[in-house]
Amino acid sequence: MTQPAKAEIKDPENTLYMQIEGSGTVTIELRPDLAPKHVERMKKLTREDFFSGIVFHRVIEGFMAQTGDPTGTGMGGSDYPDIEAEFSSANFGRGVVGMARAADPNSANSQFFICFDDCSFLNGQYTIWGEVTDGMEFVDGVARGEPPASPDKIARMVVAADLETKTEEAPAEAETPAEDAAE
Repeated sequence: MTQPAKAEIKDPENTLYMQIEGSGTVTIELRPDLAPKHVERMKKLTREDFFSGIVFHRVIEGFMAQTGDPTGTGMGGSDYPDIEAEFSSANFGRGVVGMARAADPNSANSQFFICFDDCSFLNGQYTIWGEVTDGMEFVDGVARGEPPASPDKIARMVVAADLETKTEEAPAEAETPAEDAAE
């Protein structure tokens, strides 16, 4: 995975690239200023390649796209303990990434959602840990449904700082004897 051409990265250690299979790359700016424990968890899971192959299992038109459940049912999470809520006064606007949870405010684990539109009714009730800064059109394109009949999935997610910056050069062509030119 390479850095999307349009993405302006402020802090590679606090930026995720999420490749949606068959679609494109979504750039997510992390918000450790709002939710340091959630950001730490998301980077840890990303570095463990936890999210590769996980589907968007709950996608509601005009609301949000939810993913991060390894079972694809909305009932699963990682093997790590749940995270205590880190609610803030920040607004759940279009492109904001929040942590999904059960009824218990301290039950967030690995599932997250990305808002399609203004979701300010979630303010102060869910943890905001990031915001899409590029590639929202790819989130807009994920299949709708609870669950979708043919769900889209995360091909790969990486922390921007972990991408190798050197470009791979094409292998040198093997030297072969010159063919005799016909005169």
